[in-house]
Amino acid sequence: MSGANPADPVDEAFEAQRDRLRAVAHRMLGSHADAEDVVQEAWLRLRRQDPATIHNLAGWLTTVVGRISLDVLRSRQARPEASYDDRLPELVVTADDGLAPEDDVTLADSVGLALLVVLESLRPSERLAFVLHDLFAVPFDEIGRILGRSADATKMLASRARRKVRGTGRPASAGREQREVVQAFLAAARHGDFEGLLRVLDPEVKLTVDTPGGVVVVLGATQVAAGARLRRQQAARGRAVLVNGLPGFVSWFEDGTPLSVMAFTVVDGRIADIAVVADPARLASMDLPDPG
Repeated sequence: MSGANPADPVDEAFEAQRDRLRAVAHRMLGSHADAEDVVQEAWLRLRRQDPATIHNLAGWLTTVVGRISLDVLRSRQARPEASYDDRLPELVVTADDGLAPEDDVTLADSVGLALLVVLESLRPSERLAFVLHDLFAVPFDEIGRILGRSADATKMLASRARRKVRGTGRPASAGREQREVVQAFLAAARHGDFEGLLRVLDPEVKLTVDTPGGVVVVLGATQVAAGARLRRQQAARGRAVLVNGLPGFVSWFEDGTPLSVMAFTVVDGRIADIAVVADPARLASMDLPDPG
């Protein structure tokens, strides 16, 4: 909590911007916790600033959040041992009612796991330019002031980032097709059908598993299929869910303790990325739906 006083006009103005600022920081950093820290720091800087010197509060706060986020991204790059690249983005799990609303794909593309993973491939300055301009419509001259570059140079950064995003993230399948592919994968894994698994896995599929001992990454359809076929997880119950807007699956032990959360990214009819949380401590901290 910021400790803001709703009776204070500056506090009220900040609270009106809080959700948008949190969204900006989350797209920049891929972590809800880091985003909260950035917004809190922006609040503290606002309290140290003379309100009379701020002519556009929304713009001023966006600039501050952008600069703080940029510093965090650059700090990550400078400390490879603390790189965020090997960490799974935070997963928001919701029940999947199976109705496949028309905006499912838009939701997944804008705030889902797939975009967060793609954004990790951008340099900090590219990520800032792309996120602020393409996702939040901040003018290039304002972004340029954050980066210390001209508006034209900033526009080129955003264009370069846009090409990378389009090149890395091929169009996602429709919601119904995504679900069908995931269901085929789960059925093949359950029956130990190696060929069936290969049919639904992209040849360059990436599996990332968050375990109590750390993150394990498996690359390639053959390796992922072999692990899925051989794995004999004794889940008593399971249900389809949405994980950051993408198809997923949660399984539980007989006593109702969560066993794992899986999130799937489906591209061109095949699974291109699987993220699994199997760390009991992290599972216990997640807000999961009830077992089906």
